[in-house]
Amino acid sequence: MDHPIKCSSAIVKLLQEKQVEYIFGHPGEQVLPLYDALRVSTIKHILVRHEQAAAHAADGYARSSGKIGVCVATAGPGALNLVMGVATAYKDAVPMLVITGDVPTYLKGEGGFQDVELCNIFQNITLESFYAENAPDAILKLKLVLKMLKYGPTGPVHINIPKDVLEEELDYSLLAENVKYYSENEFNDFSQAVNAIENCKKPLVIAGSGIIWSHSVKDFRRFINNNKIPVATTYPARGVLSEYDPLSLGMIGTRGTGRANYAGVNSDVIIALGCRLSERTLVGIGDAKIIHVNIDSEVLKGHINIQSNVKNVLHKFKSLDFPDSSTWLSEIRKKFPDSLYLKPKHKIQKGPLKPQEAIKQILKASGDSTIVNDAGSHTTWVTLLKKVKKPGSLIFSGSFGPMGYGLPASIGCFLACPQSHTVVITGDGGFQMTLQELATIKQENIPVVICVLNNHCLGIIRQWQDTFYQGAFQVALENPNFVMLGKSYGIDSVRVESSDDVFNAVDKAIKSNKPYLVEIIVDPQENIPLPSQMRE
Repeated sequence: MDHPIKCSSAIVKLLQEKQVEYIFGHPGEQVLPLYDALRVSTIKHILVRHEQAAAHAADGYARSSGKIGVCVATAGPGALNLVMGVATAYKDAVPMLVITGDVPTYLKGEGGFQDVELCNIFQNITLESFYAENAPDAILKLKLVLKMLKYGPTGPVHINIPKDVLEEELDYSLLAENVKYYSENEFNDFSQAVNAIENCKKPLVIAGSGIIWSHSVKDFRRFINNNKIPVATTYPARGVLSEYDPLSLGMIGTRGTGRANYAGVNSDVIIALGCRLSERTLVGIGDAKIIHVNIDSEVLKGHINIQSNVKNVLHKFKSLDFPDSSTWLSEIRKKFPDSLYLKPKHKIQKGPLKPQEAIKQILKASGDSTIVNDAGSHTTWVTLLKKVKKPGSLIFSGSFGPMGYGLPASIGCFLACPQSHTVVITGDGGFQMTLQELATIKQENIPVVICVLNNHCLGIIRQWQDTFYQGAFQVALENPNFVMLGKSYGIDSVRVESSDDVFNAVDKAIKSNKPYLVEIIVDPQENIPLPSQMRE
């Protein structure tokens, strides 16, 4: 070889060229060559305490930054610990590069220590899972993966590299070799879309996260404001148009606003941009003709389908003659004067602090901070109480909803946007799924404010058991002292039980600009409203 370079070093060099700033991971034997290359690179490695957290942190980084997240783990147990977080990213179409080390090629299939067929597992929760046969193959596949993540459908892509391949040398010139990748565009139905739009009377745009991943937020806002079309969003797209904008109807679907769901049911043409139209979104849609735009052909389910990057379609829409929607907008606003159908009560009731009142105070104290949700009843209250100004400022794993997402995701969120404060809202159940990441937060001095709503139970499961079954079972939690736990990690911690104390504690925590844990004792019997109870 004229100019040899070790495969692991070549991988790191390619990532540096793509301006990767952070990799979230946990070292292990089969991936040590890659760590040795990272040691002398400009990329900062964030050492998590569990590989699930590496994937969630990379996920949070991607959602907040609009860039790809990168996570790494070793073979066997390390790689399998990534599965929860990778599946979470896959369900929400979050672009992520997942790198796993594997046992050497000469030991594959021998049933040896930590040998498992990783690609067979990851292929079900990624856009694609690649196995590197040798060093040149690893580099060419990585180059392909990086192009897929830039130009193709969004989501995690996995590459599995055996240890001996990482240590193998290849010719330096291979790094400059071009790899072809074609992202398909199908505009065959565009004329039908034009005809439907120009003849509609009640148009509605449903905005999905594809607007974010295609870096089209500015284009989208210009398109909406030029044509004065009402907009509803899916959960991951909240903020692509500020929810304070008069054209914003809020989120559509199961937990959607009255305005959005009324528009969805009564619209005659819906333009669905960069969303999947999941069953939760479809709850808010009536008999409208749906023009569905998505770069991933497998999710298209409209009457008129356009397979394309959202940015390309917005460019083609510039020349369209959209109908006047002023009468239609007046109808929606008259039917639902308030865009949100949960009106926070101003009078504080006697008795235990209600979780919705606690969250109201957290949000009030948080201002323009990035809010990271976990899974649980608190998530519904945040959904109903929070108005979102910009994309990436309200983070939640909507399609998979694993408990324990919030704490590690907040690490990635802060690193993506260090100029913004980051506040995690989690429950006592979800917090205990990944609380070991308090160590990561302390070690990296990441100034997230962790709000733990403690109702001493798995609240939403208790509610479902009480409502639909014969009563609560196996949901009571005998919790540790969270304040002492936080302090044991070297993190300032406080417990509060009143509305005013919540605001003061969160406000103080944010202003401290360091890691801070606020435990909030809330009413264990308070239920979230069922969708049928939330109509005005």
